[in-house]
Amino acid sequence: MDTFRIGVIGAGIMGTDHARILHRDVPHTQIAMVADVDDQRARDLAAEFPDCAATVDPHELIASDRVDAVVIASSDPTHAEYVHACLAARKPALCEKPLAPTVGECEGIVAADREASAAGPRLVSVGFMRRFDVGYTQIRGRITDGSIGVPLMVHSVGRGVRTTVGTSEFSITGSAIHDFDVIPWLLDSPVVEVSWLAPRSSPDVHDRQDPQFILLRTADGVLSTVDIFLNAVYGYDTRCEVVGSRGAVSLTEPVTVVTDAALGRTMQYGQDWRPRFADAYRRQDRAWVQSLCAGTASPLATSEDGLRAALVADTVIESMRSGSGFVPVPSIT
Repeated sequence: MDTFRIGVIGAGIMGTDHARILHRDVPHTQIAMVADVDDQRARDLAAEFPDCAATVDPHELIASDRVDAVVIASSDPTHAEYVHACLAARKPALCEKPLAPTVGECEGIVAADREASAAGPRLVSVGFMRRFDVGYTQIRGRITDGSIGVPLMVHSVGRGVRTTVGTSEFSITGSAIHDFDVIPWLLDSPVVEVSWLAPRSSPDVHDRQDPQFILLRTADGVLSTVDIFLNAVYGYDTRCEVVGSRGAVSLTEPVTVVTDAALGRTMQYGQDWRPRFADAYRRQDRAWVQSLCAGTASPLATSEDGLRAALVADTVIESMRSGSGFVPVPSIT
């Protein structure tokens, strides 16, 4: 197929960004339809693209002959319903993380994806975009080529400016879940046990424990620390360092400029994740469409990867609530 007609479910921040990226930066792509529960928001986004329809019914979009593949960027609780509908219609779906809010829903998607894709490439891809960030891909390369020796430790940091959305658990399922995917991807080794710890909470935060400190042990014996602080105030800040037996490799923040003035050097942090990972989203969406055009397996995270991340998140929450030490992560079959 020379051009893939894409339907986008959800006209909020993520759906809008995906639609604009696909239209502007990805060849062989047409934004054919937009669905959102807010009719005006759906029509406003659809108006940005030629010959694009709008609807308040995502199931209408999935069933439409106008649509060849679907981006699911609606609220987390709706993901499972729409992924299952895409599978029933045999249409490829790129689902924003998390794949679904619960392990049971993720397991159901994996089973349905395996059945629907038995005769060809998997239909479900999950939007863990850090796999397409240049810094993370180069770290993985340094691990794979042996430049730093045998990996021993990983230190990962995820900090935001301010959030009033969610709870302590949501910090895990909505933010730390990126670490639960990218760390085992970097190491090529699954997370087998976890432990949740908490320092004192920020005095500015009253609706959750913030920051949180999470330990992950992968099957290869590497111990990883995950520092999540969503109300850090100073800026959006993502860090990752892998320490090996003969060296270490880490991200450098991809700033465009630094300013030298008044006897000092300064740089600007982003307000949120979008400027930091804009190129990763472009690379991810382009890779997805290229696989659709070629009829090959998607290079994005699979439904099994989404389930594995959900299992880690679920086990971290178990550790948080029980106050116990390391808790084993169930494996998938």
